[in-house]
Amino acid sequence: MSALLDAIAATRAEVCALHGELTRCSLVVWTAGNVSARVPGADLMVIKPSGVAYDRLTPESMVVTDLFGTPADGDWGNPGLSPSSDAAAAGYVYRSMDDVGGVVHTHSTYATAWAARGGPIPCVLTMMADEFGGPIPVGPLALIGDDSIGQGIVATLRDSNSPAVLMRNHGPFTIGSDARAAVKAAVMCEEVARTVHISRQLGEPLPLDAEVTAALFARYQNVYGQ
Repeated sequence: MSALLDAIAATRAEVCALHGELTRCSLVVWTAGNVSARVPGADLMVIKPSGVAYDRLTPESMVVTDLFGTPADGDWGNPGLSPSSDAAAAGYVYRSMDDVGGVVHTHSTYATAWAARGGPIPCVLTMMADEFGGPIPVGPLALIGDDSIGQGIVATLRDSNSPAVLMRNHGPFTIGSDARAAVKAAVMCEEVARTVHISRQLGEPLPLDAEVTAALFARYQNVYGQ
């Protein structure tokens, strides 16, 4: 039990800190958006409480739920706050994709504008090839409140290189091996959405060849960095 309590405490601290990255990178406004993370070694996750302002978040206010988004009983001191309305969706992703350790949702301006159009962001940048391995796809329109959004995320990303999906008329959701990777994907999704939008004001951007995209993605995922 001590190891589980330590894992929950560490996950709460990380998830709380990563919400600060969403505000620092201007990906969210007011109380919208959330970060969640799978608790290592348990069928639990940690997620932002619903409707709580970012500047009021603390590790202790992060809600521990099962993988269906229901607040979990235990000795870890759930704060008595309701989890994010995206908890059921995130839980569905964790149940369906064993390699996913973090899920992020934002309403960042440019990525959400693409979601409103209902069209994918085309792969016209080497940065996109590196990070997403192709276009950023569009998922179906799904209503908040149950795991419908999660089903759309999984159906869209299961066979995609992309860690980001634009849920139609809603906004971007991103996944990662851990919560930090999912936050990075959200930051990069907004960056390329903005850049591609600007390039379209100047003319039709030039698509990257599929072989070039594949080579760039393989290099970035397997060679780049430390």
